[in-house]
Amino acid sequence: MKMEPIPPDSDLFLTHREAEGSIRKGCDPFAQTQRSKLQHRRARINQQINKEMRMRAGAENLFRATTNHKVRETVALELSYVNSNLQLLKEELEELNSSVEIYQNESDAINVPMIPLGLKETKELDLTDALKDFIVHHYGDDGTLYDKEIREFMDLRQAMRTPSRSDAGIELLMEYYNQLYFLDNRFFPPNKPLGVFFHWYDSLTGVPSCQRALAFEKGSVLFNMGALYTQIGARQDRLSVEGVDTAIDAFQKAAGCFSYLKENFSNAPSLDMSTASLSMLVRLMVAQVQECIFEKFVLQNPRSDFFTQLQAAQEAARVEEVYTLVYRTMTQPPVKDYIPFSWSTMVHVKAEHFRALSHYYAACALCDYSTASEAEVKTQEKAFSQFHVTAPEGPSVGFVLQDPEERRKLGKAHLKKAIMKHEEAMRIHVLSKILRKMDILQEVLTLTHKQSLSKYSDIDHEEDFFETGEAPDIQPITCQRPEIKTPVFSKVKATDIFHRLGPLSVFSAKHKWRPPQKVHLEKGDDGFGFTLRGDAPVLVAGIVPGGCAAEAGVMENSYIVSVSGADCRWAKHAQVVQQLKDAGEDGVDIEVVVFQNPETQIMVVDKRASMLTACELLRGNKENNKKSILGSKSASALRLWSKRSKSSKRNLNSNVVHLPFSAVQNSESMY
Repeated sequence: MKMEPIPPDSDLFLTHREAEGSIRKGCDPFAQTQRSKLQHRRARINQQINKEMRMRAGAENLFRATTNHKVRETVALELSYVNSNLQLLKEELEELNSSVEIYQNESDAINVPMIPLGLKETKELDLTDALKDFIVHHYGDDGTLYDKEIREFMDLRQAMRTPSRSDAGIELLMEYYNQLYFLDNRFFPPNKPLGVFFHWYDSLTGVPSCQRALAFEKGSVLFNMGALYTQIGARQDRLSVEGVDTAIDAFQKAAGCFSYLKENFSNAPSLDMSTASLSMLVRLMVAQVQECIFEKFVLQNPRSDFFTQLQAAQEAARVEEVYTLVYRTMTQPPVKDYIPFSWSTMVHVKAEHFRALSHYYAACALCDYSTASEAEVKTQEKAFSQFHVTAPEGPSVGFVLQDPEERRKLGKAHLKKAIMKHEEAMRIHVLSKILRKMDILQEVLTLTHKQSLSKYSDIDHEEDFFETGEAPDIQPITCQRPEIKTPVFSKVKATDIFHRLGPLSVFSAKHKWRPPQKVHLEKGDDGFGFTLRGDAPVLVAGIVPGGCAAEAGVMENSYIVSVSGADCRWAKHAQVVQQLKDAGEDGVDIEVVVFQNPETQIMVVDKRASMLTACELLRGNKENNKKSILGSKSASALRLWSKRSKSSKRNLNSNVVHLPFSAVQNSESMY
């Protein structure tokens, strides 16, 4: 999709990110644009709804708790006021959700407006204390050392709240979504919440919801991604093929976001993310894509002929068909109870409008073009035989096409139906107070209605004494079927902000650690007395009985996280070995950590099993049995260490335990 220029409502702000971090920015929240003002009003109404709902909950609790008659009367009166205020606020929010013209293209082009979604609002959230506490208690590290990372993450979340209406805004939301994957693995244990609540307001009702589950944050961000795509699609100039293509791509991606959300995030606490709402939104996006496909077809075929007019009629019939399906979805409970009335009305208007257009194009095909040769008659007859849902009454298709009067009669029937549907669309349009204010929609409906009336007057003859028949419906066919494009999150690179904690496969929230152990080692005649293997982090695979490491209390299957104060969680095997070799006569200080559950250790253990030493194999059958167990777990270890190349994995798999004795001796790494 072509990168759009950043519009005036996308003044950039909010970033103090370091050079190595990703630079993503949001819109200026103080910019006085129509879009920002609308979002500010939405946020204010959301807060008022939240306040009224808290008051209502308190009043209902008091009403149930008290037995005093006067108190109950007072509380009942207060409840009536609160419910009235809530109803007024929800109506005001519905009007904001109906303000689709703000998101449309600002040119003077006459386009049927699209239906975009407003973004979900969220409260500010400070994760500083929670993340620092978790780093201290889970990772045994000083939380204040990660102030920079925490501030960077908080800046990213703050920017995410105001994405620009462009590809840059989508990338901002996508990067934050990707970053939540790392946050989830780093700080959210499977069976223990972090202790923070994520607050989001329902996009359609304004009702606040909060959950401790990070999945709620992910789902809300994904919803906003889809909503932002709808705004990008709605603002395109659809009088050019390029603009229509961009709109098609945006609405298809919006449908993909809502579909992905429906399939992967269940039990959403807010109505806008319920299965029923998301199904409706997917259908709405597909319908808007189909409308754009019709517009593209008309743009690409300015020179009309018989077959082009037939195809345009069938394209319009297809648009009517999908909008009718959306309208049925919107008018079924529970969706009809909370979506804006203007949305369902506009969808109904569009269904009637495009049905009228399909009959108009059918009339043009019949009345503006005649057959010239026998071959042309056969070609037209073949196309026209599949044009209607049911065959028209009267003469055969071949006779109708060859007789000018019969063509005019059938064309007149189609025009009569087109005019009726235009008038029905205009009647439905008047029912909505909000749509009546939408000048561009009124202009489109009036223009197409006059077009059909003018065509009807051109083919109507004063001497016509026949009664105009009923034109059959047109078979809906499209040249391009809409796609539902699932978001591809890998397109936006996101580096783990908290990568200094160590490789995620080892240093994650799901692994429980014993407190870090700081030991001082002095090199003896046989070295430090342990065997190392793997890298990032390096594993203490074996301890020599009576050696320096054993006397210092170093445990087998410990991970070395620092040597002489230098962090080495990400260090390669050779780097750690060199640091140990550089130790002087005074020895070296190392820090090690070990899993509390030894079974977990076996699952995560090293990426370089080829470093098994001769000493390990020479300790007897008991030690060899242990290594056999390790070998049996090699498949799990390979899956977890996904950063290695395929060739490295093949080497690892071929080297676990099955090495010849001489080969193991050559790879000895005793220190």
